[in-house]
Amino acid sequence: MLQKEDIIFEDNHLIIVNKKAGQLVQADKDGSVALEEEVKQYIKEKYNKPGDVFCGIIHRIDRPVSGLTIFARTSKALARMNEVFRERDVKKVYWAIVKKVPEKKEDTLIHFITRNEKNNKSKAHVKEAHASQKAELSYKVMAQSDNYSLLEIDLKTGRHHQIRAQLSAIGSPIKGDLKYGFDRSNPDGSISLHSRYCEFKHPVKDELVKIIAPTPKDALWQYFEKL
Repeated sequence: MLQKEDIIFEDNHLIIVNKKAGQLVQADKDGSVALEEEVKQYIKEKYNKPGDVFCGIIHRIDRPVSGLTIFARTSKALARMNEVFRERDVKKVYWAIVKKVPEKKEDTLIHFITRNEKNNKSKAHVKEAHASQKAELSYKVMAQSDNYSLLEIDLKTGRHHQIRAQLSAIGSPIKGDLKYGFDRSNPDGSISLHSRYCEFKHPVKDELVKIIAPTPKDALWQYFEKL
């Protein structure tokens, strides 16, 4: 259930939540309660809203991923924020824990992503492929432990499973990500990818919004966050 401490930012126009790994953002066929519904219920109870509550999804992340998820409280905010993301006037930073440190400590990756709808998986190609979309990110190695490395990723485009597919393509799949080549799952079924930071111009107020999401309460994440 959505807790008060999960909400990182809230005003009359936006709600930004630090999503837990394993939670769906939007309901699907499996019947799990989605974060979208929990946010609606939170708004309804906090503000004593009668009837249906408006809650528009602006930025969603995959189910096994944790971190920043952005919702609009008004249709105006939703339309304007969708435009911000469409025009890429937003900075999105992720943290990823990988076992095999990339050959380069810092690099920009450009691939062409194709998506297989049947197995819900994407593939990163070096060259343009049929029905592919260009995908770009920059990364740098932030820290290392005995067995793992922390990467900070500046996401330039927003393709399906982009970070997961691109890191897998360079031989550094994300910890716990069986689908993209890691050798074993995390105990809780998560993958060690976290939507860490977001920066954008507020859709109504003339101000810059900068949001940081604390990492999951997990020993390895906590170790890296303290470095």
